[in-house]
Amino acid sequence: MNKRLEKRHKRQVARAKDRVRLSEPDVRTPEERKAAQEASRPAGGSHNDPGAHYATPSVRSNAGPASASRAKTDA
Repeated sequence: MNKRLEKRHKRQVARAKDRVRLSEPDVRTPEERKAAQEASRPAGGSHNDPGAHYATPSVRSNAGPASASRAKTDA
């Protein structure tokens, strides 16, 4: 049974080697690579800004609740 497993493993390795694709080296000049990188960037703003995903900024007021102050003046 051990020989059978070894043969199976050899076949699997051989098939895996056949499926491997080697990528071709990038033969562009550094200037061409830089231009391609700039062209592939999105036209929008920065993706590093966490607030950029929202259309309107969150509104925070330090004045306190307005309804409580109005109720005091009515009484």
